[in-house]
Amino acid sequence: MADDIEYKILGDDMQIIEIALSPGQTVIAEAGAMNYMDDGISYESVLGDGSRPPGDFWEQALGAGKRVIAGVSLFLTHFRNDTDSRRTVAFAAPYPGKIIPLDLGMLGGQFTCQKSSFLCAAKGTALDITFTKNIGVGVFGGEGFVLERLRGQGKAFLHAGGMVVRKELSGGRLLVDTGCLVGFTDGISYDITQAGNLKSMLFGGEGLFLASLSGTGLVYLQSLPFSRLAHRVMQNASLRPGGKDEGSILGGLGGFILGNRR
Repeated sequence: MADDIEYKILGDDMQIIEIALSPGQTVIAEAGAMNYMDDGISYESVLGDGSRPPGDFWEQALGAGKRVIAGVSLFLTHFRNDTDSRRTVAFAAPYPGKIIPLDLGMLGGQFTCQKSSFLCAAKGTALDITFTKNIGVGVFGGEGFVLERLRGQGKAFLHAGGMVVRKELSGGRLLVDTGCLVGFTDGISYDITQAGNLKSMLFGGEGLFLASLSGTGLVYLQSLPFSRLAHRVMQNASLRPGGKDEGSILGGLGGFILGNRR
């Protein structure tokens, strides 16, 4: 069972989440997400989410290997209230956007999200890497061949860039820019589809493929994925006055690469 934590989200476009921990409670977070905390909270980097008793060497190595493949931090940070009174710890995301609170118990105990969106969760939440069934999703889907799956009955918190849109699907189909997908509940199938005909794919500006979501459940979308923001910044940097110096060449190359990974 996950710790029953209380929280408060502060701010608008640059949000912070404050989590109140009762004595003995713990919250887990990605490395580097902590913003501030009260005295009396201890923290340590742990190999794993702490939802299960430590297994043998090979079990731990398998879990670590999955996180390395996913491109996320090998360790999670555990923040524990070691006092006899309530203490607060706060987390913030690394770029502008919104924090999405999830009650996994109300969502069927499972939620799948892109690997960069997880922020923090109550201890007892299991984090695992899931490989998409279709290799085409991994090659062309824009978010890589792996997604992160959250399991449990407690609260978890994601971060999304820009504005958040919550969609409910009831057997229908939704087409989404691959970078704009944050996550979805169990019951939603995820695949990719071509973005129109050849002319649209080459000149439409929407990339070569779109994410195709179908089934019954909830889908969360973001209006400004970080890859799109970074692409615009590097694109503008490549157009600086002074000609094609080293910075503009690298900026243009980086913008081209990011643009083709959207």
